[in-house]
Amino acid sequence: MTLPGLDVSTPLMQQYREIKARHRDAILLFRMGDFYEMFEDDAEVGARTLGLTLTSRNNGAAAEIPLAGVPVKAAAGYIKRLVERGFRVAICEQVEDPKLAKGIVRREVIEVVTPGAVMADDLLEERQNTFLVSVALDGGGTRAGFAAADLSTGELALESVEAGGGALEAALQRYNPSEVIVAEGAAALAPPGVLVTRREGWEFDVALASEELARRYGLASLDGLGLGAGDALAVGAAGALLRYLGELQPGGLPQLRRPVVRRAEGRLFLDAMTRRNLELVEPLRAGAQDATLLGVLDRTMTPMGARLLRGWLLAPLTDPTAIAARLDAVGSLVADEPRRTAIREALDGVRDLERLGAKAAARRATPRDLGALRDSMGCLPRLEALLGDLYGLAAGFDALADLAAALAAALVDRPPAVLGDGDVVRPGHTPALDELRSLRDGGRAYIASLQARERARTGIGSLKVGYNKVFGYYIEITRANKESVPPDYERRQTLTGAERYVTPELKAYEAKVLGAEEEISRLEERVFGEIRDAVGAAIQRIQDTAGRVAAADVLASLADAAAAGGYVRPEVVDAFGLEIVAGRHPVVERVMPREAFIPNDIRLDAAQQIMIVTGPNMAGKSTVLRQVAQLVILAQAGSFVPAREARIGVVDRLFTRVGASDDLARGQSTFLVEMSETASILHNATRKSLVLLDEIGRGTSTYDGVAIAWAVAEYLHDHLGCKAVFATHYHELTQLAERYPRVANFNVAVHESGDDVIFLHRLRPGGADRSYGIHVGRLAGLPTEVLERARVVLRSLEAGHRVAATPAAADQLALFAPAEHPVLAELRGLDLDGLTPREALDRLAELQRRIALGGEG
Repeated sequence: MTLPGLDVSTPLMQQYREIKARHRDAILLFRMGDFYEMFEDDAEVGARTLGLTLTSRNNGAAAEIPLAGVPVKAAAGYIKRLVERGFRVAICEQVEDPKLAKGIVRREVIEVVTPGAVMADDLLEERQNTFLVSVALDGGGTRAGFAAADLSTGELALESVEAGGGALEAALQRYNPSEVIVAEGAAALAPPGVLVTRREGWEFDVALASEELARRYGLASLDGLGLGAGDALAVGAAGALLRYLGELQPGGLPQLRRPVVRRAEGRLFLDAMTRRNLELVEPLRAGAQDATLLGVLDRTMTPMGARLLRGWLLAPLTDPTAIAARLDAVGSLVADEPRRTAIREALDGVRDLERLGAKAAARRATPRDLGALRDSMGCLPRLEALLGDLYGLAAGFDALADLAAALAAALVDRPPAVLGDGDVVRPGHTPALDELRSLRDGGRAYIASLQARERARTGIGSLKVGYNKVFGYYIEITRANKESVPPDYERRQTLTGAERYVTPELKAYEAKVLGAEEEISRLEERVFGEIRDAVGAAIQRIQDTAGRVAAADVLASLADAAAAGGYVRPEVVDAFGLEIVAGRHPVVERVMPREAFIPNDIRLDAAQQIMIVTGPNMAGKSTVLRQVAQLVILAQAGSFVPAREARIGVVDRLFTRVGASDDLARGQSTFLVEMSETASILHNATRKSLVLLDEIGRGTSTYDGVAIAWAVAEYLHDHLGCKAVFATHYHELTQLAERYPRVANFNVAVHESGDDVIFLHRLRPGGADRSYGIHVGRLAGLPTEVLERARVVLRSLEAGHRVAATPAAADQLALFAPAEHPVLAELRGLDLDGLTPREALDRLAELQRRIALGGEG
């Protein structure tokens, strides 16, 4: 907020406004000594958001400028809060030594932090990527290309997808972006709550983007990246992404790897609805992270392994050969427990090579970061020796021995968190630094010798030589010995019972020591910068090794989970069928003893394409559906599965519709959301897909619901021909098996004993004839009066909507009795004896006409 009449002529405010003009959409943290200051509108927003005291700065005029600041040492926490609230934060540093500056200190923005462009550890999820995604759509909105980058790891991926059928939304959800870039005027494609950044349309130009990619990666053409004619939109998206990142990171992006082109046809399609329903990586209930498939499988020892495992689960494979390679690797580690244990022990000492290497390349690594890199590299030779033929990881494995040796020689055993908080460079590495440290650290011996000499010279036995940060070095003499003070002593400080002095010799020594401290600081900063740059120059080697380490970590994690859970290797083939013998739900069985979980068999093939599963609430129908889906995902991701046997015909797309939800923000009811999701499934499934539906049609009237569910099942059978499991309360659907040859009925068994019902959780052939909803209501604690009344109503409804005999019951159940048609009422009241044959025929014709009109006419 620029106040009226404000004098903006001071050099500092002129500098501030020039920098702020280039970063209008960001909160500018302006470095002033030990504080980052915010001015004007930024100060008001920052104070309100961060709970700071809003003050003002006198600018040499009547008006004052709003001001708020945070200490530099505590800035990370404040920046994190601003970014989490969706703000961009421009960090403006002093880029010259204030002592050497002539006039105002030069300042520059060194980084703009946004939700999608972060590198600081406290802004990152250790076991998840932080992606910034750029999206480009064609003119017709039928095809999309996007580029996804994670600054913290250097990953860069390009992908081209069809914009319809939920493919774009599914791809975006797979990357779980923190920020999305789109062209001005384009639809905001980001998931709810994600920051949308709009850029000018020309930044997505394919020709400009091609030149930028070729220049950045030293390529004559983009053919070497595996890009084809259909990837033009992805290239354009990458151009806009790189331009934007260049503005956010003026120092460059050396950590960005060559882009990887990802093809949708090589991965199992999982839309956002399916990932949510199956709780693959995110729980439906906040705080229940262990209740996810990832939570069950994730035994990884490293952050990059955890991120890779997440990626494997969200994008399972569809090539049986590639799947078999992963299963071979997992199987070898399941069978060899000592080797598996040794690999996991070797991985235990490896930190986040990806992010540490990226920080070094971006000149952001601290001494402690490089120390962590050194220690991690020290574990690699042992890991390399253990890999053997595991997944081809040992071929070309770079243990980074030269970097590890260089860091071991250069850094102290325990480097400080930041430069200046202690020695960083190991003694013996830099002779000039050793000399300066000797001068600094030799003070104790010098003080002892000076004290002995001065005592002998003055004859004052209590004379002391000391030091404090305020007054520096001094000689302290008590008042009682004041007369013996030599004439060359110069008074420095007066105390209650003593005087403190300095001598020319002591002043000269002090100047030498303080000069050594400053020189040590400058020299150590330069040496550390050289070490960091040497590591950063090897970023591609570090990233390649990190990828191999992550893969080994994931395979060992999958093997460990398989061994602990009694999983078996699935047979994954390029065929239609799916057969699971004694399959178990990997998440549900984790929270209960394995012997208490009831396994079930599932068979879907050319003869039994659709399973109609009926049974009461709480019997486990939804569990069976989710179990089938999770086992298919596990198998195609390359994991063993919880079953006695499993033969999985490769699935190209997996859809689930389980559970009820609405979308109030978009004005959509539960039933409308259900129908929209069902429509998406029917439009996008293929013969090789697997469709799992739970209670389709329950959000409307019974007859409407049955009709819709019936028609959906017919469509799956006749038009799509895909594998499907259909769980329902509509017992009418069991008639489908009588009409269609590839439909089979199953029910989840229960055992009745008097008024008690025991849920057996076991699938068996045949349809169920009851739902046991009132029994479930009793278990939930409904009042006894409600349960008794429900039984009366149920008996009436099951009797064909006939009202009970008693007048009271008739009144109470009138709501359920069908209203009589007016034509029937009139017919009932006709006096047939009083009508001639001709009149009777006329009245009958009139009643037929009214019935044809559907009412009273």
